[in-house]
Order: sequence, then structure tokens, then C-alpha cells
Amino acid sequence: MKRTAVGAALLLLLPLTACGGNAAAGGDGSTVTVTVGYQSKTINTVTAGTLLRSLGAFEKELDGLHDGHTYKVDWQDYATGAPITAQMTAGKIDIGSMGDFPLLINAARGRQLNRPTRLVSVTGYNLRGGLNTIVTAPDSKIGSLAGLKGRKVSTSIGSAADGTLIRALQRAGIDPDKGVQKLNQQPAVGASALSAGSADALSQFVAWPGLLAYQGKAKALYDGAELNLPTFHGVTAREDFAQKRPAVLEAFLRAQAEATDYLDAHPVAAAEKVAEATGLPAEVVYLYNGAHGISTFDPAVKPRLVSALKQDVTILKAAKLTGDVDVDAFVDDRYVRRALGAAYAEHLATRPAAAAGEVWSKGAQQTRTFKSPARLLSYVAEHKTAIRAAYVPDATTGTLWFADKAVWVNDGGRLLPFVAPATAKAYVTGHTGARAITYADALRRAS
Repeated sequence: MKRTAVGAALLLLLPLTACGGNAAAGGDGSTVTVTVGYQSKTINTVTAGTLLRSLGAFEKELDGLHDGHTYKVDWQDYATGAPITAQMTAGKIDIGSMGDFPLLINAARGRQLNRPTRLVSVTGYNLRGGLNTIVTAPDSKIGSLAGLKGRKVSTSIGSAADGTLIRALQRAGIDPDKGVQKLNQQPAVGASALSAGSADALSQFVAWPGLLAYQGKAKALYDGAELNLPTFHGVTAREDFAQKRPAVLEAFLRAQAEATDYLDAHPVAAAEKVAEATGLPAEVVYLYNGAHGISTFDPAVKPRLVSALKQDVTILKAAKLTGDVDVDAFVDDRYVRRALGAAYAEHLATRPAAAAGEVWSKGAQQTRTFKSPARLLSYVAEHKTAIRAAYVPDATTGTLWFADKAVWVNDGGRLLPFVAPATAKAYVTGHTGARAITYADALRRAS
């Protein structure tokens, strides 16, 4: 190793006297600052970030510890998980939240730099992979993954969305390294590149695909749920912090559970709170975090998600982003088990809500649920000026999408929505008489 590299590594390992989890510099040791890294606009993590912060639940839990310390929470907002990992391995962040692929990199970097971290809870998940989507420009002629061959695709290398892109291209028979020109960009930069035409497609995580579709700046090309592999975001903590202040970590996890309960009980109000804090449209937040949204929130570390995490290691190793990762050693649910007590078994047993369409009317504090797309469309047709947003689940994957952005198919009078054109085409090919129709035609047929 070069001398400069050794020096940089040593700097990363030096303890920082004013970092999170330590007594405030210059104080008497009674004030403790806990530093939390989160991604405000990655709204699959809101129960450990944006919503949790807006509710003040963590601060309330810390006030209730009565252990002789005064606690201060330093919330640090980032666009992706990579800088959170960098800050954690430098000893500057105590608790962070990020997606499954970044979590594995977090584990690998922590071990490499002798700053081990542990996955202590889950925020939001989708059992089929619907949290990641590949989109193209609204006027793009690309209709399937095959059309990406030789094209420029923006993604964030090492992110969950990058993992979806790699797997999707592989299944389509395209070499993810040589078959496309991959652009390593932050989500906002990639969104701008797509709009400017310097990228032909964008593979990103929640909430970027939904946001761009809602704004009319993109359309879905590939629904990550077609992979039928779980994807999730979770909470990671530095091992030394967890061991030194287990009561603080458990207070965080109780607060996370409280934020989860609030989101489940008040999904519309929660969407409004997150929208206010992030600047994202509440309609986009609800697409992912609503009662039947793409994401299901639960702090329990479910075995199925751990199993999926182990499968992700292969992708990261092939991309030379990590070596072997001991997932079993990385996962540590002791703290969340203690935080939730007897309720933890109930959390482990929870399952996502059944797929259903929803209509959010203007001024309403709750949505209307519809069991069939036709009934939802009929209601929308009758109340056009009063509709704030309408959501429908993909007929194949169950992924929720905006009704007016979905690809619609008429199959013998049945009106079926799909997130992506290729999925709709596959359905039409396999069902004699089925054909694609416009959203306006679907509304007319339902009214």
C-alpha cells in the first residue's frame, strides 16, 4: 500500500472527540450528541429519518432515559447511502439508514477500516423489488430493456437501483458492464441528464422514478418487481456505539416503531408531513408510503430479507464493489428485539397489505380503496375535478402506480393497468383478444 493511502486510512480510524455518541467537547461529560445520518428524499427510510425527525419521537425517548445525561440529536441529511457509510467509518455518524446494497457496502467498509457496523432494523421493504424502477424520457421510443443496448443509462453505482439495473439487464441477455454505457450519477444529476437527453434511461430508487413520472418528465420502462426479489432499506449502527450506548440505540428503535405505527395509522397525514419536510409532492410520497403503497414499513429483521441480502453479495462482488460479506455477522436484531419486547414476534409475522387501488380526493384526510381498476376508473370519471391522485396496482406485479401514468389493457372488458409497456405487451401476447388502450379510453369504458 502506498504511504499516502496508509495515511488516509489511519486518519479514518482516528477517534473524533466531538463525534456522535461522545460527551460534547468542552463540557462536563453530561451532554451526549447522537448523530443520525438519513436520506430525507429516500422516503423508504422515513420511519428512521424524515418522519421520525418531524414527530420528535427519538428526542422524546431520549428524554425518558433519565440516566444523568442530556441528549442532543444531530440529524444529517444525505442524498444516498455512500456518504453516510463514509461518515460512519470515520466515527462521525452513529446511526444511519440506507438501502440493501449500500448496507452491504457499509458492512464491508466497516470491517475493512476496523469500524464494524451492524444492521439493527428494517425501515421499508417490497418483497418483489418494486422500490426500484428504470425510466426513460416521456417521448422515448425505447419500449423494452432490449432497447437499452449500447445506450447511456444513469444510476448510482452500488445502490439498490444499480442492483436492479444489473439483474434486469442480465435477464434480458445484456452484459451490464459492456452492453450499456453506465453513468455513475447522484439521483438528481441523473434526473437532469435524462431531461437534457444526455442519458437515455435512469435506474433509481424511491422516490425518484415516481416523482419524475408524476411531473411528466419520465415514463416507466421496467418495474423492479418483475425480478420478484425482495428489496429493502434498513438501519445500521456502529458496533462501538451500540455497545457503549445500547439504551440510546434501543430508544431510537422504539421511536422508529412509533413512527411506523403513526405512518400505518395516519398514512395521508404522514405523507403530508414528509412532503412538507422534503419538498416532494405528497402525492408521490403516498405512492410509496400509503396504505397500499409500494413500500411496507416494519422494523423487524425478517428472515426473507436477510436471505435476499445474501443474494445481493454476489452482485456486488461481481462489480468489484466488495469482497465477501458475512451477512449473518452483520445482522444483529438483539437491540430491536429488546426495544419492542413481546411485540417483536408479531412484527416478524406481519405481511404487506393486499394490493388495491386508491383515490385521494382533494381536501380528504383519507383515501378511498377500490378492489377493481374498473370501479376506481368509474369513480375517477365521475369526480374528475375533485381527484388529487389515483393509484392502481400493476396487474402482474402488484406495484402501485399513478392511474394516469399506467399502461392500460382491455381484455374482454376487463381493464388492467401495468407499470411498464413491456409487461403490458407480455400480457397482451399471452391473452388472445387483449389489446393496449389509452388512459382516456379506459376512463370512457369504465364510466
